[in-house]
Amino acid sequence: MVKTEKDQGFMPVRSNEDSEKVPDVIEESDHRGNWSRKLDFFLSCLSYAVGLGNVWRFPYVCYKNGGGAFLIPFAVMLFITGIPMVFLELSFGQFASSGVVSIWSVSPFFQGVGWAMFIVSCLIAIYYNMIIAWTLYYLFASFQERLPWSYCGDWSSENCLADHAVMYNCTFHNGVWLNETCYHSGQVNESYFNYIQGLANSTNVQYTSSSDEYFHKVVLDITKGIESIGGVKWELALCLLLAWTLVCICLAKGIKSSGKAVYFTAFFPYLVLTILLVRGLTLPGSKEGILYYLIPKWDQLLNAKVWKDAAVQIFFSLSPCWGGLITLASYNKFKNNCLFDAVLVSILDSLTSVFAGLVIFSIIGYMAHELHQSVENVARDGPGLAFIVYPEVVTKLPVSQLWSVLFFLMLITLGLGTQIATVTTVHTTILDTFTEFFRPGKRSFILLLSIAVVGYLIGLSFCTQGGMYVVQLFDNYAATYSLLFIGLIECLALSYAYGANTFLDNIELMLGRRPSMLWKISWSFLTPAALLTILIFTAVDFDPTSYGDYVFPTWAEVVGCFITILSISAIPLVALCKVVQGLIRLPNIGLLEVIKMMMKPTNEWGPRLKEHRELMKVSPDTYESQRCMMLNDFSSERS
Repeated sequence: MVKTEKDQGFMPVRSNEDSEKVPDVIEESDHRGNWSRKLDFFLSCLSYAVGLGNVWRFPYVCYKNGGGAFLIPFAVMLFITGIPMVFLELSFGQFASSGVVSIWSVSPFFQGVGWAMFIVSCLIAIYYNMIIAWTLYYLFASFQERLPWSYCGDWSSENCLADHAVMYNCTFHNGVWLNETCYHSGQVNESYFNYIQGLANSTNVQYTSSSDEYFHKVVLDITKGIESIGGVKWELALCLLLAWTLVCICLAKGIKSSGKAVYFTAFFPYLVLTILLVRGLTLPGSKEGILYYLIPKWDQLLNAKVWKDAAVQIFFSLSPCWGGLITLASYNKFKNNCLFDAVLVSILDSLTSVFAGLVIFSIIGYMAHELHQSVENVARDGPGLAFIVYPEVVTKLPVSQLWSVLFFLMLITLGLGTQIATVTTVHTTILDTFTEFFRPGKRSFILLLSIAVVGYLIGLSFCTQGGMYVVQLFDNYAATYSLLFIGLIECLALSYAYGANTFLDNIELMLGRRPSMLWKISWSFLTPAALLTILIFTAVDFDPTSYGDYVFPTWAEVVGCFITILSISAIPLVALCKVVQGLIRLPNIGLLEVIKMMMKPTNEWGPRLKEHRELMKVSPDTYESQRCMMLNDFSSERS
């Protein structure tokens, strides 16, 4: 094959003689292992991509941005940013069979991208498990004879109202609600009724649902703000401990055991969603809820914010740039069809979001019907949907414990699917960076336990009375701006420093055929432009972090910015270290020459197995200076 870009590293040799050197049976990596079955990998990717956001964020974003019309920009952004980024990372990880740091032997100057992904995965793994812990708390509470959030207990305030439908029915029929009693003009004389009406208007009591108060007063025992963190709630601490234990069990035998766990975490949510949809469609008002969700508002397509929201939803739903996709693909067999996997996972993830919206809005439509409210007033996203709205809905259903258990089991499996891949990223990165130390014996499992212990100890801050505010801060800053920036640099590094044509050559070696040039156009122009635009829009559209009516203080926003900078700062810092080391070792070479060398692949770049590396040929002028430098910093250039 003719070399298409000068000094871009290994190039595939296409000949029958070479292809015969690598029998398909020689695929197993002795050091890292492979997926037992192709389906294990596919379900792991699907379980990783389909998470809590598909259920509690997409439906709300969809209806808010034009309903059915939102599906148009959603689909467009799927093909501009979603599928190209997923294919880029799956093929990248599969080709080199390396973790997110060691894989950057492809261009050491950009090795900070790998460290940034590693830091992002660490941050996400720490706070994401807290959401699973809250869900576990509700799951255990669902087995009580009477759901504890279905009534106002000793823990409730004077304004607690167990059944809002009673109050709304009263006012809907021209009654006056005061002191948990409904008054009608026909029941009392007119003067007394006017007095009651005036008293009700003057007091203007803001009633809260029992499910709302249960979540905030019992589960969280929440303080007034992040400045008052409060003490640790031992019930939540135990649930968090159980969440980490579940993760360790799923990863106890590495990729082999996690590959078995995903058969449950991938399929069970679809089973529950289907059951809930069937049940939801039988409820009064469900049709109105679904229509409100799907009816297109075409004028919204002219709103730039709608397109921005579609791009953001696609990007964060598929979870590129966390490092998880690269890590999962690194355990693939070399000739796996990662293009097929990327397209199918991306499309199924998007369809799951739409399907989950049907389920959620059928339930919300029923809630609106019960409360005589519009769907808009009932619809919520995030924790409010999972821990307030839906728990309130199930109290109105027969055998409410059953529906509660199913819903929270679904949330747990959705969360675990993402969490398992995220912790695998952290674990694999350390294993591949410090190979000689962790590979022998049981040290790999000890490392997993160490990650869980550290994550649990840090996560205790989320178990405090003000822990919800800390979770919100992490959620807003740990993986928003940083992911967009990481994705932008990743695309540019592989497209220009390494070379999009060379990358396509590598993929051709795996797939046996060359992918379309449309992928090069996407990685080189369309996807970077889209990510840069999203990043700018997200920054311009910045809103201070808030929870309910509480707006976070300035110092908390500064801490949030530090959380963002913590990951992306690795990119320039590692690049600077590489250049400084190069200047020290080769003082007679200018700065620009050193930077150019650091952007080229090292001798370590390429497939992990020798049999596959034989299909590659080295360009001597590319590596001569690299051999002299022998830069081993960060230990990431070791196979």
